[in-house]
Amino acid sequence: MAQKKYLVAKLTSCLREDKIQLWKPPYTNEKKEAGKEMKELVQKYSSKLNINKNDTENMLEEIRCKAIERGTGNENFKVTGIARLDIYLPRRKSRKIPLETNLFITGKELRSQIAQEHALKENAIKIIINKKQLDLGKTLEDQGVTHNAKVMVLQLEQSDEETKRKVQEEELQCKKEKEINDKMQRTKKGLEILAEREEYLDPDSVPYLDIANQTGRSIEIPPQAKKALVLAMGYHEKGRALMKKKEYEIALPYLLDADKHFCECSTELLNTVDNYAVLQLDIVWCYFRLEQLDCLDDAEKKLSTAHRCFQRCYGENHERLIDIKGSYGREKVLFLRLYLLQGIGHYHSGREKEAAEYIQKASRLYEELSIDPDKVDRLSLLGFSEQEARLALRACHGNVEHAANLITNRREEKAQIRREERAKRRQRREDINTLKSMGYSERAAQVALHNTQGNLDQAFKFILDNPELLLEDDDDDPVAMDQFQVSQESIDQLMYMGFSRESAEQALKVFKGNIHLASQTLAHYGGVLPASLQLSPEGSSPSEESASSKDSPTESAGSSSSPTDEDMETDAVNEILEDIPEHEEDYLDLTLEEEEQIIHEYLSYIQVPQH
Repeated sequence: MAQKKYLVAKLTSCLREDKIQLWKPPYTNEKKEAGKEMKELVQKYSSKLNINKNDTENMLEEIRCKAIERGTGNENFKVTGIARLDIYLPRRKSRKIPLETNLFITGKELRSQIAQEHALKENAIKIIINKKQLDLGKTLEDQGVTHNAKVMVLQLEQSDEETKRKVQEEELQCKKEKEINDKMQRTKKGLEILAEREEYLDPDSVPYLDIANQTGRSIEIPPQAKKALVLAMGYHEKGRALMKKKEYEIALPYLLDADKHFCECSTELLNTVDNYAVLQLDIVWCYFRLEQLDCLDDAEKKLSTAHRCFQRCYGENHERLIDIKGSYGREKVLFLRLYLLQGIGHYHSGREKEAAEYIQKASRLYEELSIDPDKVDRLSLLGFSEQEARLALRACHGNVEHAANLITNRREEKAQIRREERAKRRQRREDINTLKSMGYSERAAQVALHNTQGNLDQAFKFILDNPELLLEDDDDDPVAMDQFQVSQESIDQLMYMGFSRESAEQALKVFKGNIHLASQTLAHYGGVLPASLQLSPEGSSPSEESASSKDSPTESAGSSSSPTDEDMETDAVNEILEDIPEHEEDYLDLTLEEEEQIIHEYLSYIQVPQH
C-alpha cells in the first residue's frame, strides 16, 4: 500500500514537472476516454521510473480518472451546490469513497448516510473533518465543511467478525458507545472542575492541577491562560493514556480537543513548554497508526511546528536542556519519532531522497537509544523502576553507574521539592488559622493569602477591601441575616466604640453577632457598611444577592447541593487524576517497539536500486 502511494506520488510529480494535464486532450477525448497518446506516456514513465508497463498504465489511468472525476464534481458543485466529499473508511481495501451531498444536512444525517451506504453501525462510528470531531447537531456548512473535504471515519468497534447473535452484539456495541461518550463527558467535566480550582485550596483535601517546569517546580501563569493550559494538557494526557493501550480511534478526539485548547494559549506561553510540540507529534502518529494520514492535510506543517517548538524550548543545539537537565538523551526519542514521521510523509509524497534521509536519521537514533535489557535488570535490582532505568540509561548513554547516580540525585531533588511544598502548606495553614482566629472564614483567608502572596498583614487588609469575602461563613447555620436576633448588649458595645445604632445593628445582623468582624468593618469603612454589605429594603441578605449575581470560584468549579452530583464530580476528577502519570517524564519513556518495526518496513522500501 505504502509503495503504491509512493509510485503514484512519483508519477504525479513527473506529470506536474512536464506540465501534462491528463484530463484534457490529447490524453482524454470528448467521450472522456483515454487517448492514444497515453501509450506514449506509459512507455516514457515506465522507463524513467523503472516500473513495469502494466503497473504504469494502471496508475496513470487511475490518476486520469480521478482528475476527470474531480473536474466534473467541481462543475457540478458550481451549478447545483451538491458537494463531493472524500470518505476515508476505516481499515478497508477500498478506503477512499466519494459521496455527494448538499452542505445543509446535519452531522447526524451525514453519519447516518455513511453508515447506511457502507454497512457500518451508526452509533459505532465517529467522524473527523478538518481535524475536528463532527458536531451531530449542526449543519455541514456551519462547521466549515467545503466541497472536496476529506472525511475520516473512526470505527469504535474492535472486532471485525460477524456472529450469529447479532442482536446481542448490537446491544453490546450500543453499551460500549454509551460508555465511551459518558467517559468523554466525565473527562470534560473533571477537567473543567480542575481548571477552575485555585491553588489556595488545600491539595490534601481538594485536588487541583499545577503547572511545573522541566525541573518539577511550579511556575506562575495568569489565571485565564492557566485554565486553557490545564484543559489542553488534561485532554492530552487522556489521549496519551489511550494511545498507550493502542486505542487510537478513541484517543484521537481527545488529542484534537487538546489542540483546540492549546490554540487558546498565547504564543509566548507555547514557546516556553514542549507540550504543544509533543501533541503535534501525537496527533500525526495517531493518524498514521489509523492508516489515515491522507486525511491530515497539514501533517507536514504540524511536524514542522513541532520541530520549531522543540528548538525554541530546548535550544538550537539542545543547550537549554543541557543547562537544565545536564543532558538531552531522554528527549532524543521525540526527535526519533519526528524524523520517522517526516520520512514517511516524504515517502508518501514521492520524495525518495528526503524520505531516505529522514528514515535513516530515525534509524541511527534508534540504534543509539535502544536499551540493553540486562542493564535495566541491573538497575531494577538496585530498587529503581524500569521507567526510571530506561530514562536514565538514555540520558547517560547506557552507563549503568552514571544512570544509578542520576536516578538517586533526581529522587533527592523531587524529595526536596516535596519538603519545600509541605513547608509552604504548613505555613499557609498557620496563616489561615491566624485569620480564622480573627473571625474570618477559611475560604476568605485562603483567597486573601493567595492574592497577597502569603503576606499576612496584606491579607488582613485585602479581606477588608473586598467586602464580599466578609460574607463567607464557615458556619452551617441557615438563619438569614435579616432574621438574626441581635442582642442589645452587642449593640451597646459597638455604640460605645462610637458607631451609630443603625450601623451597629445592621453590621451585627450581617455578621450574625460577630462583634469583632462588625467593629473592624465599620472602622475600615468610616462607620458605615459598604453598599455591597448593606441589607436591602426588601430584607434579602447581601449574601443571597451576591450569590445570585456571581458564583464563587469554588461554585463555578462545580459545587453542588446534591450529594449524588458531588459524588459524580469526585469520580470525574479521580478519573482524570488516574490518567496523569506519576513520573514527569513519562512522555519520554517510549519502548520504541513500534518505531523499530516501522523503521525496518520503510527502510525496505527505500533500499532499492536508484535509476
